[in-house]
Amino acid sequence: MKKLLAVSLFCVASFTAQSAVVLIGNPAASELSKSDAKKLFLGKLKKVPGGGKAQVIEFEDGHPLRIEFHDKVTGKSESQLQSYWSRLIFTGKATAPSQLASPDQVKQKVASNPGAVGYVDEADVDASVKVLFKP
Repeated sequence: MKKLLAVSLFCVASFTAQSAVVLIGNPAASELSKSDAKKLFLGKLKKVPGGGKAQVIEFEDGHPLRIEFHDKVTGKSESQLQSYWSRLIFTGKATAPSQLASPDQVKQKVASNPGAVGYVDEADVDASVKVLFKP
């Protein structure tokens, strides 16, 4: 019984110690609401408050952080996102967000562009970027 309790407590502790996905931007940008974050990542908001023209940075399709972020912020699954962006691109209403493979690439792109926003694991945040929203 004691082993079961110890294992259960360990699992709960390790689960709560995991970091979460956060929306990041250039250090000059202003914090965002969930509504603004959703609009940015669905191509409905063209400017980042306090940061200029929006440049949205995504992880590649199927990346676990991409799935987690969109589940929490836009409420869309991978297939829904692909369908959504296909329609916008086909009708000429928007261009697809840039896709990168690693958190370091996302941070570098966001840090070097005042209007860029992306998301990374909270553990990957450093002084080169600013947390704009935490879902």
